[in-house]
Amino acid sequence: MEWNARWITTAEDMGSRAPCFSRDFRAAKPVQHATLRMTALGVYVAEINGKPVTDTVLNPGWTAYTRRLQVQTWDVTALIGAENTLTVTVGKGWYRSPLLCSDEGTIQTKLRDKPAAITAELTLTYADGAVEVIRTDETWTAGEGPIRFSELYDGEICDATFVPPPALPAVLCDGPTDTLIPHQGAPVREQGRVHAVCSFVTPRGETVIDFGQELTGFLEVTVDAHAGDVVDVSFAEVLDREGNFYTENYRGAKCRYHYICREGRQTYKTRLTFYGFRYIRVNSFPGSLAPDSFTAVVVHSDMRRTGHIESSDPALNQLLSNIIWGQKGNFVDVPTDCPQRDERLGWLGDIQVFARATCMNFDVEHFLSKWLQDLAADQHEDGYVGAVIPDVWTRQHDRGTASAAWGDAATIVPWEVWRAYGSIGVLRRQFPSMKKWVDYIGTVTTTPGLWTGCWHFADWLGLDAPAGSYKGSSRDDVVATAYYAYSTELVVKAGRVLGEDVSAYERLYGEIVAAFRAAFPEYHTQTECVLAAHFRLAEDPQKTADLLAEKVRQAGSQLQTGFVGTPYILHVLSDYGHADLAWELLLRREYPSWLYPVTRGATTIWEHWDGVMPDGGFWSRDMNSFNHYAYGAVADWMYSAAAGIQAPEDAPGYARIRFAPQPTDRLAWFGASIDTRHGLASSRWTKTENGWRFDITTPVEAEVVLPGKRLSVPAGSHVFFAGREG
Repeated sequence: MEWNARWITTAEDMGSRAPCFSRDFRAAKPVQHATLRMTALGVYVAEINGKPVTDTVLNPGWTAYTRRLQVQTWDVTALIGAENTLTVTVGKGWYRSPLLCSDEGTIQTKLRDKPAAITAELTLTYADGAVEVIRTDETWTAGEGPIRFSELYDGEICDATFVPPPALPAVLCDGPTDTLIPHQGAPVREQGRVHAVCSFVTPRGETVIDFGQELTGFLEVTVDAHAGDVVDVSFAEVLDREGNFYTENYRGAKCRYHYICREGRQTYKTRLTFYGFRYIRVNSFPGSLAPDSFTAVVVHSDMRRTGHIESSDPALNQLLSNIIWGQKGNFVDVPTDCPQRDERLGWLGDIQVFARATCMNFDVEHFLSKWLQDLAADQHEDGYVGAVIPDVWTRQHDRGTASAAWGDAATIVPWEVWRAYGSIGVLRRQFPSMKKWVDYIGTVTTTPGLWTGCWHFADWLGLDAPAGSYKGSSRDDVVATAYYAYSTELVVKAGRVLGEDVSAYERLYGEIVAAFRAAFPEYHTQTECVLAAHFRLAEDPQKTADLLAEKVRQAGSQLQTGFVGTPYILHVLSDYGHADLAWELLLRREYPSWLYPVTRGATTIWEHWDGVMPDGGFWSRDMNSFNHYAYGAVADWMYSAAAGIQAPEDAPGYARIRFAPQPTDRLAWFGASIDTRHGLASSRWTKTENGWRFDITTPVEAEVVLPGKRLSVPAGSHVFFAGREG
């Protein structure tokens, strides 16, 4: 995009303090229209005459910064007076934070050492048609402000009593110009407020406030104080087995909220960083402490809720609530693994397994479209895709090889966006990236037709992992080749949608399937069975699904899968005649299961099946997030199999629907709805004395498949069927 403003920074290094850039200007004539365009190296808050220019937060968002930096445009007409001051406060944000990058030479270690800087252009269009443009240059000033420390992981320190020294003229600096793009992401906003449900004193004598819900966002505190009084707060997700405040799983993230008060009644809310938490510990507070002094402000990207699931089981309903809150908490401009510890990165393994469920829960077309462009931007010329996007870790050289099921997000996520919304533009834009990923695999494998000889995350956190390993027992080569086949198949399907010549990929797909069957005629783990059957790679998928059911039963009707096997295990069971076992796994309450965390009071999805173990201890200190959405992928099965709302691949965006619900007598009733691009589709079944009652609403032509019955239903219908055979 064309850009004429200069980049400016401070005359002195501010370190972790948040500098304030300022420009006074006078509007000598009536202003008809005023527009502010700007961006920053960091996250910024812009104000005119003390009023914010936007209700969006954490601008300019997180992108593949070395290739894409978003510029925001704000209509500020209503804020302009005769005499004006434009002020911009800049925190480190994602741009200049370490982002868990300790090794020198990565992209992020280069960005973190850059100074805070902004570039801006304020255009005033007067009533008489004259235009005045105020750009960032040496006429601006830059100095210290009340935010004495701001960092993504370590939180914020604000001194409301701080009297800044005279600001110095801003200094011109080098900043990106050829990578500036108009803002593409879904806006990040304050989406709600959660009030404390109680306060208590722990066995250690600490004062703790419980908001009753784990969330991601800001903390707002209201207090009557004297100048110099301090409010100091720490954050946590859980309590330990004795009921004490627990922060070890935050690792190096300090997550501070430290506010030095001015005189009188005041409210302060962090704006340049965010926290993931359910509990806060009040380390210091002036006067009498009341829980209503504290408000948790929910923050996530704009995305409209489209999917709902309800049942007769309160625990299952809580699981759905946990999935929704997990998605909201980890969709802050990019899909992250967790929002609390010193990580918060865009892990590809998490989003690829959750892609279909997320498109059912919310309208995320805008959100994922922007992120996929970052993936394509960070993809290397040879097709390599890093484990996280934005890719803050990868070196250009000596980078190792990419991981299956993580890099495959390059093909899976665009395809799922296409299926959910009929987004031909997204599919067309990402198609070159999809092909490059499949081509890359062929250059690094040691065995043509398979994917061998490389390290992978494989079935990450699988419960059948050998002692001392984070990886399940499924063979790397089996997992990698299965995904090689699946990504190749998706390139073929996408190419056919787009009218591209994909004959070479069709041949490649056939070669991979044949090689897989020859190399892996037997399957040793639940996950190997799941992948071989779900991706239709096994010579006999039914026999493989039966073997899976046998392995599940032999394990005590328990799943032993991790990140790779879990999203598909219920699908394989129900698709091949084992729906009762799928329901048994879903509704199981003992460890390991989806409902076990619910029995432990979870309000989001955990990273580990046993994040809190049955004895009340913790899985580990070093890698134990209680807001990790990946296992929430089970929502996909609940929509599409339990309720039976399915979009055929040749009818993207639910242009046609197939209803094929699979009820269970373990529940009195179950229902789901999805607000599709064509209208609301819903399916509900109820157990009756005579069998089942099915209530179905479809906005489009639909096929309904019930026990003993198959029929077509016209668009706009609401129908019900009752009886033992439907």
